Amino acid sequence: MPTNEKWKYSIFITGIIVLAFNLRPAITSVGPIIGIIRDELNLDNWNVGLITSLPLLAFAFMSPIAPRIANRAGNERALLYGLIILLSGIVIRSAGPIIFLYIGTTLAGVGIAIINVILPSLIKGSFPAKIGLMTGLYTTSMSIFAAFGSGLSVPLTVNYGLGWKLSLASWSIITVIGIIIWLIAIKNSPAQHEVKLYEPSGKKLIRSGIAWQVTLFMGLQSFLFYVTISWLAEILKAKGYDVATAGWFVAYMQLISLPATFLTPIIAGKLKDQKPVVYGFGLCALIGYTGLFFNPSIIITTVWVTLIGIALGASISLALALLGLRTENARQAGELSGMAQSFGYLLASAGPIFIGFLFDLSGKWNSSILIILMMTIVMIIFGIGASRNKYVL
Repeated sequence: MPTNEKWKYSIFITGIIVLAFNLRPAITSVGPIIGIIRDELNLDNWNVGLITSLPLLAFAFMSPIAPRIANRAGNERALLYGLIILLSGIVIRSAGPIIFLYIGTTLAGVGIAIINVILPSLIKGSFPAKIGLMTGLYTTSMSIFAAFGSGLSVPLTVNYGLGWKLSLASWSIITVIGIIIWLIAIKNSPAQHEVKLYEPSGKKLIRSGIAWQVTLFMGLQSFLFYVTISWLAEILKAKGYDVATAGWFVAYMQLISLPATFLTPIIAGKLKDQKPVVYGFGLCALIGYTGLFFNPSIIITTVWVTLIGIALGASISLALALLGLRTENARQAGELSGMAQSFGYLLASAGPIFIGFLFDLSGKWNSSILIILMMTIVMIIFGIGASRNKYVL
């Protein structure tokens, strides 16, 4: 490859990484301070859970629309639109009364949804021979900043006295940087095997069993991720940990997931089917979530949280890799991405609200943990089905 082409690819890959930086902090920064927001605004647990669920509802609504936007504007420009909408949502969320919190949170979800859907298709078209590597790279980048969002949330809010509004608004800095770098990356975009996404073939995908298994696996692993991000800190506080320690456990969970996040799609891409991967992280999830029933020492709690982190890191990166592995070209990858993230995130959006509602009813977390374990088992079942060596169409 000529030096000029290598330089273009390097810039473009950097742009993808910075895009990935913006995919989670606007959401994960909420969980550790959800109790502070609840108390300051005098909200119920199910109501404050809506703050985490709104982005997922936006994902569900926007995911089938995003391919149409990319078809008209091009993948790169559509991703830029996603960043701009995300920035407006972050700013509005912290700008005024409660209604602004909900409106801004929804807009942030719309922006993230556009990027979520289009990135797998962009990778399928630009790097068809390196889907596993590129998926691992961008999901790991996403997870790093997801962890920063959780870990820095309490210090920014409490230790530095910013309050929850300015703490959440501070993540707009990463988005501004992302817009600038992506504008440069667009000018260095490599030629794609299929430049545009086509209109989704909804009827064909709806009739595909594999497509539904990928979709439900995507939804269930997202259900577990967002429930854990939203309520793990509160569960650990109920076990006796202070708010800062509980927040750092959530951050640690995401940081410890990084090796699994990076390696899983690379390993998955080399296997005929991905069932061994599903068995591995499924076992980790079952053991880790079961541990939340107990009140162990900080060392044992770290073991449980480590297993949960490995499971969540591996499952999200496998779900995203399957969008490329179960399709034959970038067009199909875009269509499957839209379907999987639309139906999948609609399912996931119920998670934080439902788990918060269960706690409001019982005043204890055990029934919520039991539901999480049941959903883990169902996720494993659909993950095994989605891992079969077949294409969706």
